[in-house]
Amino acid sequence: MPSPCIDVCRMDAASGWCEGCLRTLDEIAAWSTMPDDERRAVLDRLAERRVVWQQRPGAPR
Repeated sequence: MPSPCIDVCRMDAASGWCEGCLRTLDEIAAWSTMPDDERRAVLDRLAERRVVWQQRPGAPR
């Protein structure tokens, strides 16, 4: 399963999420050794985070 990384690797201090892929540092570090079911769970969380990320103050509309 490919990584959701899009090569925009900056961590947002407020959320703790990468500004590119919206993963946490722990999720990024563990990705290469995660079983596929855990990766799918991360991807599900990313979909939820994307909604929150796009609704934050100052987000481009």
